[in-house]
Amino acid sequence: MIKYLILLAVVGLAIWWLRRALSADDRPRDDAEPRQPNGKGKNNAGGRPNKPADKPTPVLACAHCGVHLPQAEALTDAAGRPFCGEAHRLAGPR
Repeated sequence: MIKYLILLAVVGLAIWWLRRALSADDRPRDDAEPRQPNGKGKNNAGGRPNKPADKPTPVLACAHCGVHLPQAEALTDAAGRPFCGEAHRLAGPR
């Protein structure tokens, strides 16, 4: 009976390790840019970025369908109403 428990544990660990290894390939890496020797590169000695955190971007709702999108990606009509795409801008607000 104990050999089945050990086998189950080994199989579980192998599955966990494979899933973790595969998901790590999808994540961007912080060490993509080489660090400079004096620590003034992308990362300092602690591994944190030297720049402050980005400010939150304003989010607008499409005047036609109500989908929320960043202000920088919104299209506007002559009245300044935000739209999510060209088709909804041409269709107009609801």
